[in-house]
Formats: sequence, C-alpha cells, structure tokens
Amino acid sequence: MVGSARPGLLSDAKAIAAIYNEGIADRIATFETEPRTAEDIAAWFNGGHPIVVVDDAGGAIMGFASSSAYRTRDCYAGIAEFSVYVGRAYRGTGVGRIAMAALIEAAAASGQWKLVSRVFPENVASLALMARMGFREVGTYRRHARLDGQWRDCVIVERLIGDAAGPGA
Repeated sequence: MVGSARPGLLSDAKAIAAIYNEGIADRIATFETEPRTAEDIAAWFNGGHPIVVVDDAGGAIMGFASSSAYRTRDCYAGIAEFSVYVGRAYRGTGVGRIAMAALIEAAAASGQWKLVSRVFPENVASLALMARMGFREVGTYRRHARLDGQWRDCVIVERLIGDAAGPGA
C-alpha cells in the first residue's frame, strides 16, 4: 500500500492533526502530551518551511513530514528541524520513506542545507528510517526532558542536503 507525496495544503490540517495525535498518544515520538486541533496545525502553514503529505489513490492522508525553523539567528536560516509521522494503519508500508524523500527534496529546493531532528531511542522504526534516508546519528541528549514524569533521552540526527551535500560533504 504505497501512496504518493505532494505538498501539504491548509485543507490537510485536520488529517495531519489526527495522525499527529496518534503519535502523541503512542508516547514514542514526541514530548507533546496534549492533542492538537486542525487550527493548531494550520499555524504550521506559514509559508516558511515545507510540509508534505502522502496520500492514497482516494486522497486519504496516510502520513506527513513537516519542517520548521531550527533557530532564529540568521546564520541558521538554512537549517530546519523536521518531524515525520505515519498513521497507525499505514506504519511499516513505506509511507515514512516516501514522506521523508519528498521533504528532503522540498527543503533542498527551498534553500535549506541541513535537516535535523531528535528521536527517542526506543523508536527503532524511526531510527531505522533515518539511517535508510542518509541521516547520521550525531549523539544523544541524555535526560532531554520528561514525558509522563519519566526522563527520556533523544538521539540527534542530521542530514546535509542541497549545496551542503555536494562533493566533500
């Protein structure tokens, strides 16, 4: 069951929120604990960073990948943080790979030179996807934050894209 990627649209906010809320409930992909509304997700569509969705032949959103500003200083303008989430019913089907490939392409086209994220060490599927997509593990933030009262570590991943990924990278 492989879908196809396309740029995310404001009209996708409700479906993106539903998938993100599954990730929040699963407690394996984010420190967030409160469900998000379509209005919360709509705020992501500020035109500054790519958001892509993967949909099936019928138009149902199966997963998404989004990017956002890494830091506010000008020197970091080409670095974006990213997230990738796949609806429970579609996990393990290649949707995450499709979403990440599309996000990498869109981020490079928008002038980004690096994508970074943090992944819970327990999220072995996400870490495996990152390795398959050419991300390297930079290190681990120990006891980065608490989730449900428990300290959680995060593995830092990065990938050079666009001009930065050229010869010698």
